[in-house]
Amino acid sequence: MVTMDLPTALKSYQYGERAKSELIMISQFCLAVNGFPEQERAGGRRMLLMMMEATRGELQFAAQSTSQAEFQRAINALNEAISLVEGNQPEQASLRIAAAISASTTPAQEAWQVLSEHGLL
Repeated sequence: MVTMDLPTALKSYQYGERAKSELIMISQFCLAVNGFPEQERAGGRRMLLMMMEATRGELQFAAQSTSQAEFQRAINALNEAISLVEGNQPEQASLRIAAAISASTTPAQEAWQVLSEHGLL
């Protein structure tokens, strides 16, 4: 493993932790939307998709800012989840969200090690 520099470590940690939190929330909403009353499900899915797309934008910024390939893996998994929600399969989308969470966590963990070695965490 190549050690990342401090600025990249700081960005990777921040972006990874934020993405993880947002993706966990999205996963919970994916599981909840089918429990909505029928007349509210379409609106719930639209809001869910808006949240997913906003998180994808943040992941794209993270990938560009840090050059961490794991953020791109998270984007790819999130894209699959978006397709599943668009296809009215939000519960199956939560499995792809889990993959995105895992991918987002990896750069944050690596960054945590670098930051803690320098006494910053």
